[in-house]
Amino acid sequence: QVQLVESGGGLVQAGGSLRLSCAASGRTFSSYAMGWFRQAPGKEREFVAAISRSGGTTRYADSVKGRFTISRDKAKNTVSLQMNSLTPEDTAVYYCAAVSTYYSGSLYYSTNEYDYWGQGTQVTVSS
Repeated sequence: QVQLVESGGGLVQAGGSLRLSCAASGRTFSSYAMGWFRQAPGKEREFVAAISRSGGTTRYADSVKGRFTISRDKAKNTVSLQMNSLTPEDTAVYYCAAVSTYYSGSLYYSTNEYDYWGQGTQVTVSS
């Protein structure tokens, strides 16, 4: 089992940047593929970015491609989401998620594929 704690959210002006971090507990962090999702008020939770268990494969939603970067630090048991060129449309609660997988290069995009979730961190982008 793994516990996830997000941090780094806040209020930022349009065009600014934020870096979200997700700290994972447990010794088996390298057994998990990771993902970031977000949920805006009145909307469903949506996929933002994913990174494979090995860290060698990543994928992004079209809406954030070229602006967001997902990465993982195996030594620190963390996964990060660097967000640049933020717009008001990026305003949402951002969630970190983990899924146990045998496959080192696999990515997961659907909420129902993930086993564990953090509590979320609010990102608000003002215009």
